[in-house]
Amino acid sequence: MRTCELTAVSEFTLVERDLPTIAPDEVLVRIDRVGICGSDLHYYQHGENGGNVVEFPHVLGHEAAGTVVEVGDGVSRVGPDDRVAIEPGLPCGECGYCAGDDTYHLCEDMEYMSSPPVEGALTEYVAWPAEYLYALPDSVSLREGALAEPLSVAMHACQRGGVSDGDTVLVTGGGPIGQLVSEVAMARGAETVVLTDVVPEKLALAESRGVDYAVDVTESDPVETIREHVDERGVDVVLESSGFGGAIETTTEAVKRGGTVVFVGIPLEPEFPTDIVETIGQEYDLKGSFRFSNTYPKAIEGIETGRFDVDSIVTFESSFEDTQAAFDRAAEPEEVKGVIRVSDAL
Repeated sequence: MRTCELTAVSEFTLVERDLPTIAPDEVLVRIDRVGICGSDLHYYQHGENGGNVVEFPHVLGHEAAGTVVEVGDGVSRVGPDDRVAIEPGLPCGECGYCAGDDTYHLCEDMEYMSSPPVEGALTEYVAWPAEYLYALPDSVSLREGALAEPLSVAMHACQRGGVSDGDTVLVTGGGPIGQLVSEVAMARGAETVVLTDVVPEKLALAESRGVDYAVDVTESDPVETIREHVDERGVDVVLESSGFGGAIETTTEAVKRGGTVVFVGIPLEPEFPTDIVETIGQEYDLKGSFRFSNTYPKAIEGIETGRFDVDSIVTFESSFEDTQAAFDRAAEPEEVKGVIRVSDAL
């Protein structure tokens, strides 16, 4: 099979590898679509992400969907020719976090597809436990199935923020996660959603997808926009989806007293500038949002019913042979989401 290896910083090499063999509880999946995530770009451009360092060669890609070609003897969940979305995290199943109903994503021994040393989905075939595969309805494309992963990130973030009917929400960052966080917030009943960015194309996309105010922070102060057009006290929930320092600093300025700030985007500089006395006096709830748990069935159902439109965040799709050019393009500011077409299946 063909595999696209990251062989150095900013260098992919297409190589031949042996097909993986499957265990009794595993499935062999022919990979069809792989989304390019921000973490993939960090690994590609810097050789590391969030403290995880690549040992070359390495295979990236964790937003994946494909077609089942073989199942292990113990598998009944899916069968050959089923189209499936792959949940990329494999928790240990034994620790206290795995014992909780919705906390397995916090497993300290998690193996996550494409996070070193676990290799990813930019390869023609992957062996994966059937427990973490989800059959796609006929009306859901493989590209949409691959995007169940970033949609799950957005769903978990909005759950962490407790976004509900009538809430006012600020989303900082118009990348793929920010776009999907905005959509999930609206689907959960948010009354007003404000999204900020510096790229006109991303702001225009957010407006076309239904946000109430798309604010270019190089031209307008988002806090002033909120106080003038939304609520003079601030918003109920801020979902920081960019990882940029300026946006992080805006979070506590924009949220109202007693409001909630959820940090989703991974910053290059981990320091958080905050006034502890102010945080105490204003009773901000500051939360992190890390991956997701038990979201895939609802994500796929939401795509099937039209509640979530993940396809419209895709700004380009590239062939497997053009993976390096696709990653370079995905790093351009105006691009929102790139997808690699590993096979030619629809």
